[in-house]
Amino acid sequence: MIRTFQTHRVRRQEELTDKLWDFTPLQGESAGKTFSVFTPSCWESYPGFGLYRGRGRYATRFEAEGNLRIVCKGVSHTAEVYFDGEKIAAHYNAYTAFSALVRGAAAGEHTLEIVADNRFSPESALHVPNDYMSYGGISRPVALERVETCYIRYVHVAPFRRGGTWRAAVEVCVDNLCEGGPVSLSVCIAGKELAFPESVLPAGERRFAGEMTFEGVRAWSPAEPALYTAEAVLSRGGVPFDDLIDRFGFREVRTEGKQILLNGAPLRIRGVCRHEDHPQFGCALSLSAMAADLALLRDLGANSVRTAHYPNDERFLDLCDETGVLVWEENHARGLSLEQMQNPRFEEQAEQVTREMAQQHFNHPSVYIWGILNECASDSEYGKACYEKQFSILRALDRTRPRSFASCKFKTDRCFGLPEVVSYNIYPQWYHDTPAGEYLADLYGWVQAATEGAGKPFLVTEIGAGGLYGYRSPYAAKWSEERQAKILEEQLSAVLRFPDCAGVYVWQLCDIRVSEEWWGGRPRTMNNKGIVDEYRRPKLCYEVGKRLFGADRARTERT
Repeated sequence: MIRTFQTHRVRRQEELTDKLWDFTPLQGESAGKTFSVFTPSCWESYPGFGLYRGRGRYATRFEAEGNLRIVCKGVSHTAEVYFDGEKIAAHYNAYTAFSALVRGAAAGEHTLEIVADNRFSPESALHVPNDYMSYGGISRPVALERVETCYIRYVHVAPFRRGGTWRAAVEVCVDNLCEGGPVSLSVCIAGKELAFPESVLPAGERRFAGEMTFEGVRAWSPAEPALYTAEAVLSRGGVPFDDLIDRFGFREVRTEGKQILLNGAPLRIRGVCRHEDHPQFGCALSLSAMAADLALLRDLGANSVRTAHYPNDERFLDLCDETGVLVWEENHARGLSLEQMQNPRFEEQAEQVTREMAQQHFNHPSVYIWGILNECASDSEYGKACYEKQFSILRALDRTRPRSFASCKFKTDRCFGLPEVVSYNIYPQWYHDTPAGEYLADLYGWVQAATEGAGKPFLVTEIGAGGLYGYRSPYAAKWSEERQAKILEEQLSAVLRFPDCAGVYVWQLCDIRVSEEWWGGRPRTMNNKGIVDEYRRPKLCYEVGKRLFGADRARTERT
């Protein structure tokens, strides 16, 4: 399944994944041997390939003709795409989509090959050995689309309120392969139509922009996640020949003083960080596995998820839209040092994923904030210049959401003047012995007294402790479930009581695999701070989080 809803009525689209492909490893003992594998998948889940680092070729065949658009939702972590043996595209980064176009394919059977590569190298600035796993493979769906010489690339809808009335700025991007006859474009939303004058389009990209006013539409909120479709249609002589349907919600997010406001009401974030990771599926989770994670999150009493540390599968965002779960989504970067940020490829690659994230996920109403560069060198002047540029890219693409980044630089961060929201990752009583309330008050006081983040909303974006599922200790030894539960109770209680904190994200939902090359002293070569283990079995701290989130919700609703 490519999305959880229908995205075309006119354009012919079929999923090429959700079936068997041929997989051939290109390194190691099995190089050159071909296996039948189901896609989407990660090759680390194939027998004998649990630690495979290298290149792998996936191949499938299909019948088609004409102009073909091949859309890859995610290939980890670099991809080369070949059509009938000819290279037609290359892409870096596992966590954003890309497409390739074949013009005028002859009728008959064709071969599609995707060569994935999960090796680390100096050419890769973002996929580096890290505190999570960089998997290999076709990890998200692949679709085949048959398009004419003119087709719609995206439709963006930016809702806002003026004088109590909902309005929406609409932008449609059309790609034209060659100049042809006149075409007309219309966009239908909630029973209303925005029609653009018929025109002859030059070859290349053309953007159409307009504004619409609506009466009687319902606002999107976590309590009532009302969704609407925007249906853009291209016609020639009154006959539709291409279309694109996307989904959005009427909602407005802004900051005011120390508050984040959704539709004018203050947001209280009770969240959990989540990696796309499962011991059986790697990062290629099925839709049902994603839904199961969201069910756990909602049972916990959380109202938000943070997509650590990369853009998530769009189907997961679809589910968040549908269930009313707020999303902090961030670009791909975690814990990069100043030296790593000075990699000659860093700025290019980080800016590319930032653009792709904002363009591709623009319409999701659940995404209430954009994040960038988790725990990177925000305490340096060079780092600050990188943060500033990427925040500018986000602002140029989207002025409807606040921006932030998760810092771990205790009283040394230089970048809090850039975003609308100040955010910190803190681990008192786990990495140091300072009581959580004392540590948070000291840190927050410094932000207010000594930084340009003074007076802005403040979030705790990571807090937690490690615990091994099933390891029980009568004296709450380190790595025991008892120690983890005790620390999380003290941390979470202190944060939820702190009057100037807009919310918190617990690190993290489930235990995850980390890079063998990094591992950093992690037992089991895993980050074990999940409130459930990798198989989603609750630890003692799960009930702690559930109780405290429930009490905070009741207290917030009373006030």
